[in-house]
Amino acid sequence: MKSNQRTYLLILGLHVLLAFLIYAVPFLSKIYGVLIPLLGTILLVNSKNKNNEVLLITSYVVGVEVFLRMTGGNAVHELAKYEVIIFFILGMLYSGISKNAIIYLFFILLLLPGVYIGANVLGYEVDVRKAILFNILGEVALFVSALYCFNRKVTLTQIEYIIKAIALPLVSMVVYLFLYTPSIRDVVTGTQSNFATSGGFGPNQVSTILGLGMFCFFALLILFSKSKLVFLVHLALLLMTSFRGIVTFSRGGVLTAIAMIVVLIFVLYWFANTKAKSIIVILTISSLIIGGFVWTYSVLQTGGMIENRYANKDARGREKVDKLGGRGEIANTELIMFLENPVWGIGVGKNKEYREQMTGIEAASHNEITRLLAEHGVFGILAFMILLFTPLIFYLNNREHIFLISFFVFWLLTINHAAMRIAAPAFIYALTLLKVSFVDENTIHRKPTV
Repeated sequence: MKSNQRTYLLILGLHVLLAFLIYAVPFLSKIYGVLIPLLGTILLVNSKNKNNEVLLITSYVVGVEVFLRMTGGNAVHELAKYEVIIFFILGMLYSGISKNAIIYLFFILLLLPGVYIGANVLGYEVDVRKAILFNILGEVALFVSALYCFNRKVTLTQIEYIIKAIALPLVSMVVYLFLYTPSIRDVVTGTQSNFATSGGFGPNQVSTILGLGMFCFFALLILFSKSKLVFLVHLALLLMTSFRGIVTFSRGGVLTAIAMIVVLIFVLYWFANTKAKSIIVILTISSLIIGGFVWTYSVLQTGGMIENRYANKDARGREKVDKLGGRGEIANTELIMFLENPVWGIGVGKNKEYREQMTGIEAASHNEITRLLAEHGVFGILAFMILLFTPLIFYLNNREHIFLISFFVFWLLTINHAAMRIAAPAFIYALTLLKVSFVDENTIHRKPTV
């Protein structure tokens, strides 16, 4: 086995060990949370971002965010978004940006009227700064990430390293979940999202990042497994991550992962030669068998409850009236806000307060699209159109970016069920803007193409 593969397996093993250590001594999570930005800054400053090291650093930050939240390692709840913003700004200082990235400057400018309105209309009992930051920080993280990534040349090998950087902390997270809840049967009593199987943290966020992990391990399995041992390790991680994602009882992340995998298979098949097409068909059939195994095991471990959950039934097998767990009603209130304030919107941060006055429901938005409409009005529509169409147009001259559509699907589906609660959708969206080449070079381009 080559030394780089041994190093990779060693790093995977260290992340398994890290899960045991944090489970045994929870305070270590806080040290872990401090070391990541510290070591990331040292790496970036020492390398001067000559090989786009910032992409690896931010990938790791995105992958570890929910695990740190789950284990109390984040000093600030939104710390990962701040880290992504700061690291990418440093990366831009070293490596510049593409002049064509100005389209995302228009995107952020379109959101400023909503910020101004929100700062002036929020109630006296509301912490204005926190309310606005909570709702706009995801967009700011996306803006800064997109500025850095737009048309920046990277190789397929670097994309492999990005996927591995996201996946590494998820290894720790999955192992920790098995330690936290070794017996699923003992904690599943219904079909609602389950905090006990999600490490005691929000199932929606856990499912979202585990879904991303499912895709990462699938991609590593079929494209970047350079030995039988590495292949088996990736297969085991895919099975474990899929199982833990399913038993969160939060469907969004798992269904998003399936959509991403299906898209990747179609893209690979479309561009493959005849021999490769046959291999892809075999891999697809194998994936279905593996998926069937994981699903059957999940059904058995949950006493059939997970089957009812995905069929939108309660614990007794009765059809639920609300198929979206209350998210539909929240989205409907935001559409009403938009119709009442179609031009300027009601202002950033106002939708939660407005909804409580309107319906008595005290809940934050789960849908970033309807939130943009409600809080930003027509400016929100224009901002979303920029986000929606730019990667798709960019793809026309970026066909070697085989992950682009899958990454795009993750962003689009995630913001529909989990808004931008975590940094992942903003960061993964930005990865769609990278200019990917299959050709490995000794040095990766520092500057983006213009």
